[in-house]
Amino acid sequence: MAKIALRGLTRAHDLYELRGERAKELAKRGRKLIGYFCSYTPVELFTALDLVPYRIQGKVGKPVEKAGQYLESIVCPYVRSCFDIALSGEYDFLSGAVIPHTCDAMHRLYDIWVYYLKPPFSQSLYVPHMTHPASYDFFAKEIEYLLRNLELFVERTASEEDLLQAIKLHNRSRVLLRELYEMRKSSPPLISGTEIIWALVAGMTIPVQEFNELLEETIEEVRSRKPESYSRTRLLISGSEVDDDDLIRVIEESGAAVVMDDLCTGSRSFWQDVDTSKEAVAGLAERYLDIPCPRTYRPGKAAQRFSYLGDFIRDWNVQGVVLYTIRFCDTYQLDAPEMKDYIQSLGLPVLYLEDAYTTTPVGQWKTRVEAFLETIESRRE
Repeated sequence: MAKIALRGLTRAHDLYELRGERAKELAKRGRKLIGYFCSYTPVELFTALDLVPYRIQGKVGKPVEKAGQYLESIVCPYVRSCFDIALSGEYDFLSGAVIPHTCDAMHRLYDIWVYYLKPPFSQSLYVPHMTHPASYDFFAKEIEYLLRNLELFVERTASEEDLLQAIKLHNRSRVLLRELYEMRKSSPPLISGTEIIWALVAGMTIPVQEFNELLEETIEEVRSRKPESYSRTRLLISGSEVDDDDLIRVIEESGAAVVMDDLCTGSRSFWQDVDTSKEAVAGLAERYLDIPCPRTYRPGKAAQRFSYLGDFIRDWNVQGVVLYTIRFCDTYQLDAPEMKDYIQSLGLPVLYLEDAYTTTPVGQWKTRVEAFLETIESRRE
């Protein structure tokens, strides 16, 4: 019997549940896949050289078994989880790894990853921690250096036109994702936050051309839906790495709707396009360094630094915000108090959740989320 081709959100959920299977299939066919971390990695370089970008992920709720021999228990549990999975051989289909210097844990991960796993290709990408004009020039040189080394690895070059075509493909993904996010503005939203996670994770594991087709199918499917007959409390979630639907699902099963996010695996990874009117490398440097992440210092008061959150809150009619951090993530935890103050200054309540990543406190989350939603409801009365 012929296998039925999955489409739209069914396909996205399949890729989410069986993440890595499509990548392994491509590797068996001779495609080279480059694993990468963080939204700061300019994936257009991979696409321009016919390499498949694959965002390396951990496994929420899975205890760390082997990585504890190499990484202290106070190291970011997401980093420990990723390395633990790699040590088990699950990332052997990758032909290389690019790890940006976005935090100390990630920077040290690069050294230990290369020493013990010895990938055919590897590079640490230094990302400036400031947005001074000289920072963009420096980052452009870093991107050029990465490009040259990738060209040596695959033994071919990427022309300016190759880079431009790759940028256009990834910009197309960004346009489609923003269109999908627009469908969350309605009350109630046409697509759930849980389904959004499926689509986002799927896109991290397949070639950009396939992802664009998947998004087009998903948008067509969601457009044809009839909205629910009742409204839910509208929440925004802000934080770092969310590559599993547990947290979002708990929130939505408690009666809320996650209508917007400020996550490094969510809106931060696609909200801005690369400016195609500039030279490719300059456009990439500007676009990636402008990602609003707490690991990059941005001068100004909270109202300036977090103004994009105010825009999200207004445009998506957000009624409450969940601040999510992974334990031992200093950059996010140091930023959280000022971000919380800013959100509360807008008149919205804030729920702060910390996650151990390798052990998921679903029961505690549910209790706290339900109490938070009751607080929001009581404010309306």
